[in-house]
Amino acid sequence: MRVLLLEDDYMLSESMKLLLESENIEVDVVHTPQEAYEATFNNKYDLYIFDINLQSDENGIEVVKNLKEAGDNTPIIFISALTDIKTIKEAFDVGADEYIKKPFEIEEVLVRIKSKYNRIIKIKDIEYDPLNGNIYKNNQQIFLSPVLKNILKELIKKRSKPVSKNILMEYMEKESENALRVNISKLKSKLGIDIKNVRNEGYMIE
Repeated sequence: MRVLLLEDDYMLSESMKLLLESENIEVDVVHTPQEAYEATFNNKYDLYIFDINLQSDENGIEVVKNLKEAGDNTPIIFISALTDIKTIKEAFDVGADEYIKKPFEIEEVLVRIKSKYNRIIKIKDIEYDPLNGNIYKNNQQIFLSPVLKNILKELIKKRSKPVSKNILMEYMEKESENALRVNISKLKSKLGIDIKNVRNEGYMIE
């Protein structure tokens, strides 16, 4: 799991990073809205953890609004010292999954992540752990290349809905539809799952 943490308290952000990384969660830390935009432009994340109050012209809620308008629907946990109903309502209106009030025990963030996102996803005899990205078939761990693992993650995230070929090809060194077809075939062969080519839309797990 890869998380983007937007927090301008340097000590808190470092403590959170160390705790989450101890649980095999990859964490990128940014301290300003501009750094957050650059990080989301260059990388894909499974979860955002954003502070609302920032020493900036924009707050965390406004950053999420802008990301949503750009088509980014990454799950979001807000952390904030603000406890008024107006702010909490605004946070959930822009799509917050959780709202953690400061001060909090750092471990609470990990508990919230595990309870909400650490749900094993089952596809026939395949089990996928979204928290650490591990894959099991008949209780035996399956090891995939980074490209295949990322393609599988995208297909699982949009389960029962097609994922565009352009999104899937972003994970390959050389983007081409032929190379994507080869990787899809490898994935089907290794896992024994059905992946359908939906004409003019992309691929999806059946």
